[in-house]
Amino acid sequence: MTQPSDFREVNFDGLVGPTHNYAGLAHGNVASMSHEGLASNPREGALQGLAKMKSLYDAGFSQGVLPPQQRPDLGALRALGFAGSDRQVLERAAREAPPVLRAVCSASSMWTANAATVSPSVDTADGRVHFTPANLQSSFHRYLEPATTARVLAAIFRDEACFAHHPVLPATPAFSDEGAANHTRLCERYGEAGVNLFVYGRRAFGGDVEPRRYPARQALEASQAIARQHGLGDRQAVFAQQHPDAIDAGVFHNDVIAVGNGPVLLYHDMAFRDEENTLEAIRDTLSTPLIPVRVPSEAVSLEEAVASYLFNSQLLSQPDGSMTLVVPGECQENESVWRTIQDLLLAGYNPISEVMVKDVKQSMRNGGGPACLRLRVVLSARERQALSGRVLLDESLYHELTAWVERHYRDRLVPDDLADPQLAEESLTALDELTQLLQIGSVYPFQRA
Repeated sequence: MTQPSDFREVNFDGLVGPTHNYAGLAHGNVASMSHEGLASNPREGALQGLAKMKSLYDAGFSQGVLPPQQRPDLGALRALGFAGSDRQVLERAAREAPPVLRAVCSASSMWTANAATVSPSVDTADGRVHFTPANLQSSFHRYLEPATTARVLAAIFRDEACFAHHPVLPATPAFSDEGAANHTRLCERYGEAGVNLFVYGRRAFGGDVEPRRYPARQALEASQAIARQHGLGDRQAVFAQQHPDAIDAGVFHNDVIAVGNGPVLLYHDMAFRDEENTLEAIRDTLSTPLIPVRVPSEAVSLEEAVASYLFNSQLLSQPDGSMTLVVPGECQENESVWRTIQDLLLAGYNPISEVMVKDVKQSMRNGGGPACLRLRVVLSARERQALSGRVLLDESLYHELTAWVERHYRDRLVPDDLADPQLAEESLTALDELTQLLQIGSVYPFQRA
């Protein structure tokens, strides 16, 4: 019989893809827009991501790996009327539609917090782990991801006795879904039923104050549909609106302004439109006392929160009940943010007892911190054994992936390079080798043609 102690949270990090570049595609993502056109370093980005994974594995946390998407997406270009050889398709797209070319080359799937919403078996009606890939319909470059994401998740979480997969929600504004970046699960222990906090930016059919500057990407109706798909009971889901002013400040996902783990909710005072009622709703449904850790604007402004990505940190449980906060290096560079982190460690009223600083600058410049880079999946021992492929990090896999990156990735990429057919060839060669290394089969369009 499965015991609560059999459950662990596995963080599945997305590998940074070979076409990682700064195209400034994400409207409302301040970091992405401000670094548009700069030279990127795909090799450094991938190695930084792997180094973060390895440090957490070394610290005793369960760590998984998810592959990047096939980029450039030549199939998307052909569907838009660009014909001919691969070279001709790329050259014509570069000449006639440069923004479209940049979009089909985006390595945005590295931020796997947007890949899907996941509910553990202890929460669902049928006792299986449920997955719904996000439709990501808010932006064209991310709208291209769900089909491959669904195949990857189905290849890894294949055992139908343990895992259930749902189709993406209709790709319309009414059901705009950005995945786990707007979902936090709170509980006493991973192996016990928890409360799912779904945070939305707007109601598709009206009724809420919406942001004025940047779009709200998550619809309430999408979050409600996922809760129904996953068989979550009424007392297992809380729906709260993100503060419109936070979205207008560049908080495009809730995980840029709040992070939860176990009974702890670390959040900025501008995270929720109705802070008091949101906390009360969680308390009413959570089986253990909620530990809210509130950071006031006087300590860290919205602008500082967005610049440092303090709340886009990972909050991880240690065996003794204490927690580790994994922050990007930018937090250490901001005096107010770093002081606040030290205050959290000394507060005594919360379990956060350690901070780990990680260099993920290549990701940060495109608007993704440590929390963006991972999809959280709570699994029992039996469910971990049921995983297919070679996706749980260990010493051997880490060194093989590092060597793979060193063999295949460029150390400099600018937007003009995206039309280079050699880059497309390099990317396909790398991905074909990666699927063999991870033992996940033919998940990419070019492998299935």
